[in-house]
Amino acid sequence: MPNDRDDHGAILVWFRNDLRIADNPALRHAADSGRPVICLYIFDETPGVRPMGAASLWWLDKSLKSLDESLEKLGNKLMLRRGVAAEVLDEVLRQTGATGVLWNRLYDKASTDRDMAIKTRLRAAGIDCQSFNASLLTEPWEIKNGAGQPYKVFTPYWQAAREHLTDVVVEDAPKSLRSLGHLPSSERLADWRLNPTKPDWSKGFDLWTPGEAGALARLDDFLSGSVSGYGEKRDLPGVEATSRLSPHLHFGEIGPRQVWLAAREAQAPRGEIDKFLSELGWREFNHAILFHWPDLPARNFKPEFDGFPWARDDAAFKAWTRGQTGYPIVDAGMRELWATGFMHNRVRMIVASFLIKHLLIDWREGEAWFWDTLVDADLANNAGNWQWVAGSGADASPYFRIFNPIAQGEKFDPRGTYVRRWVPELAGVPDDVIHKPWTRPLHLPAAAKRLYSRPIVEHDHARARALEAYHSL
Repeated sequence: MPNDRDDHGAILVWFRNDLRIADNPALRHAADSGRPVICLYIFDETPGVRPMGAASLWWLDKSLKSLDESLEKLGNKLMLRRGVAAEVLDEVLRQTGATGVLWNRLYDKASTDRDMAIKTRLRAAGIDCQSFNASLLTEPWEIKNGAGQPYKVFTPYWQAAREHLTDVVVEDAPKSLRSLGHLPSSERLADWRLNPTKPDWSKGFDLWTPGEAGALARLDDFLSGSVSGYGEKRDLPGVEATSRLSPHLHFGEIGPRQVWLAAREAQAPRGEIDKFLSELGWREFNHAILFHWPDLPARNFKPEFDGFPWARDDAAFKAWTRGQTGYPIVDAGMRELWATGFMHNRVRMIVASFLIKHLLIDWREGEAWFWDTLVDADLANNAGNWQWVAGSGADASPYFRIFNPIAQGEKFDPRGTYVRRWVPELAGVPDDVIHKPWTRPLHLPAAAKRLYSRPIVEHDHARARALEAYHSL
């Protein structure tokens, strides 16, 4: 433990999912203290804390580089350490003699248990520990219904939450950050090997610009352009109409307060802005649900779903992951995910419904695949959204809503723009059969006949089987 030396009361800021300079309460508090500041990121290996997926590791590598560059402009630098968080903190505190530790809160149970244990132990040793809210508009425990219980339905939750958002404030980035004269050695980011090599599946990820500057630029681009018509166009995967801020929000390269205020000040129709902000509300709702029901990623929110007769079909699951189901809109989504680490939100619902209800494969299998392949993999949103589709979650989609992948494609990608981009073997298929190419096999281009398979399951049969399975509950 520390206290074996004194470096004028240095203060340690422990970065986690808050990889930014502006509107970072822990960093702002440290800067305002006037004390030397140690900026630390821990690649945490605490047992029970869910390890990041491969796509998230790719993003983390770029985001940490960006953060380090920002800190250098303030006269500081980012220290990197890998290991069990409590042990790393002890070591750095011993090496620096720091007398305070600050961080911004996380809300999943493994993180809150870890943080509470660290805070209790360090305070007992005379170390000042404080935590702040940098990642949510409201604390999960603040929004309760009339009976004092957490909400389980989104609409009343969001109505109540919005009443707390009348005085949202964004803190400016510090102008400078006093550094410690003899900072201990840092680990090399390259040694963490966060990037894929053999094979390098990240070549299509170049559409992203991880980091605080990239996040701010994406928000500005969205609010100055795509937000117009957002309510109508947001469901069209072939159109660039969504913000794509989710990975930036997850890693904390931009905070929800910044998004909220920028959107409220944008020169755009109020209806479009409110629709966009309601998506921010779903993010808040999912985090509140995870906080109050911490086993959400592993167990059905509604226990009556525990007896669901899931199928075990490794071949079908493999076909789904590779975008080889024979349903063009499903396959386009899964291939977009593999190529870019992202998938359009409407298509996420379609592919999740297909896995769960057409193939009867456990939603947890899909959640795990998304966790590994999404650059915006977020514990609360990922688990909450998969359970929403399954019908087992909070304010979930009705179990009998079984998306017809043909009808969904025809409705939201009527000219096949999205499908043709991600399923190129169908590029020459006419619009009227682009979402059901097997119905006119004699007139299909040779490439489509040769390279694109028929559906692995017939829709009407799958729908009837799914309804029977749900009714069995």
